Amino acid sequence: MRLLDRYLLRELLIPLSYCLTGFFIFWIAFDLLSEVDDFQRLKLRFGDVVEYYAIKTPEMLVMVIPIAFLLALLYALTHHARHHEITAIRAAGVSLWRLSWPYLGVGLGLTLALFAINELWVPEATVAAERVLQRYVGAGASTALSRWERKVGFRNARENRTWVIAAFNTLDYQMINPHVVWILPDGVRRELAAERGAWSGDHWTFTNAQETVHSAPGLALTETSWQTNVLSVPEFTESPREILSAVKISKVASYKDTRRAQFSIREILDYKRLHPEDTDKMAMLDTKFHARLAGPWTCLVVVLIALPFGAASGRRNVFAGVASSIVICFAYFVLQQLALAVGVRGTITPWVAAWAPNTFFAVTGLALTWRVR
Repeated sequence: MRLLDRYLLRELLIPLSYCLTGFFIFWIAFDLLSEVDDFQRLKLRFGDVVEYYAIKTPEMLVMVIPIAFLLALLYALTHHARHHEITAIRAAGVSLWRLSWPYLGVGLGLTLALFAINELWVPEATVAAERVLQRYVGAGASTALSRWERKVGFRNARENRTWVIAAFNTLDYQMINPHVVWILPDGVRRELAAERGAWSGDHWTFTNAQETVHSAPGLALTETSWQTNVLSVPEFTESPREILSAVKISKVASYKDTRRAQFSIREILDYKRLHPEDTDKMAMLDTKFHARLAGPWTCLVVVLIALPFGAASGRRNVFAGVASSIVICFAYFVLQQLALAVGVRGTITPWVAAWAPNTFFAVTGLALTWRVR
């Protein structure tokens, strides 16, 4: 059986490599044609465009890999069926399910790879690509300008602390004019206003800072204030990552923003932990969370769908696999977008919206495979 598995893998990986390369080039060419006017308007140079697409590679791979895998599977299976190889293999006592083990192994490997790409590279790549686009925005603007987020507001509901920052550097985490207000468990209100703030690796350090302490409600009104050149505040547990997550998610104001936004599971969990009171975004975040979990499993669903379409006896035309892959991808994409749209709006339960496309196509593939003779 090892010889058979190696043969099936070889016959799959060769078209898979061609499909990945072809789809990737096609995707870049199509995107370049649609964005070339924006590149010219933003005054990007040739090197900037190359850098932009190099940064966007992880995001494109997430879209391209399932499609290329489906087309390669259908091509390989149809090729075997056309030469009666599947019939011969099954006549030797090998079931269709056993024959699919190499394909399921590749599907599982691609699922893990997509999950890693989604979590480790895509969110950062999206932000980095946007920086490249905004590199020359404004007459005489320097590259450094695109690193700053202006008028940043951030609330840590877990510790009842609110941050208002005039400008926040997304690369080295410097702050300009940070103002922090928090209320202690005994009702005492404290305020910290500083000229600058910086992340020191495990705590925040402020320069030219003034701290004010107000008495708790119900007690005699008192106010204590003092100034210092340098102030380290280890009790501020908000990390730069959590602040960036809050800034990123707070910008999502419409369904169009939701479709374009790329949040990692870690960013979603950070935001939900620090903002449990933000119920307006909970449906969107829960749907995005489950979509991040469900998305990579598309590669395994692809195997279940390709088996009955490609392995059915009587296949003669290899191009039938191409036509089938186009129809299946279109149907899956439409169902996925519809499910996510109603999930983001809170019409249906988020986990149902995220997992419904995979569940529907997996069950359909299992049922069709069961009927293959």
